[in-house]
Amino acid sequence: MRGVRNINNKFFSLKTEKQERIVNAAMKQFVQNGFEKASTNEIVKEAEISKGSLFNYFNNKKDLYLYLIDEAIKILDVIFGEMDLEERDLFKRISQVGLVKLKIQQKYPLVFDFLKATREEEAAEVKQDVERIMGNIMENGLNRIYENIDWSKFREDIDPEKALHILNWTMVGFGEMQMEKIKSFKNMETGLGMELINEWNSYSDILKRCFYKEAGD
Repeated sequence: MRGVRNINNKFFSLKTEKQERIVNAAMKQFVQNGFEKASTNEIVKEAEISKGSLFNYFNNKKDLYLYLIDEAIKILDVIFGEMDLEERDLFKRISQVGLVKLKIQQKYPLVFDFLKATREEEAAEVKQDVERIMGNIMENGLNRIYENIDWSKFREDIDPEKALHILNWTMVGFGEMQMEKIKSFKNMETGLGMELINEWNSYSDILKRCFYKEAGD
């Protein structure tokens, strides 16, 4: 069951900054090396804690890994909760999602890479747990992101699925390009947030002219 893990309450009593440091260090190891090869020595080194502390918070590496999955899924729920499903324009919807993702990546830079990595995890110790926990969450999430979109705006000679791929690749590349700004900025709701929206819109306007029947739609 999601949310039920063998985690010592001492972890939740830590300062938020320290919790985030541990989570980010662990995600980095799992993304780079997979479950089996992920090094708890490297996790504690990057998180700046002792190995004894890590295993005081989490019984073992598996509990840590499954906890990270639970937390990543909660982060996905944040995205869905902030989407405006009344907005039917694909580019505006993607902009909404993208800005929320950038805010999330201020705290957890690798969370989306971690979710992707879990889908490719083959370690026998966690594979069944991952499949049980994740289920169709990613696929259902994509369906929610594109729910109620007005596809009639697309030119008839454009394959919407391929257009989505191009748009998503562009958004991912844009996010990676902006990561250093995002991590060093304290509040995405102020100047940087608007700056990023305007810059993203300059890219999406180019794609809109390629994909839509009328660029002004």
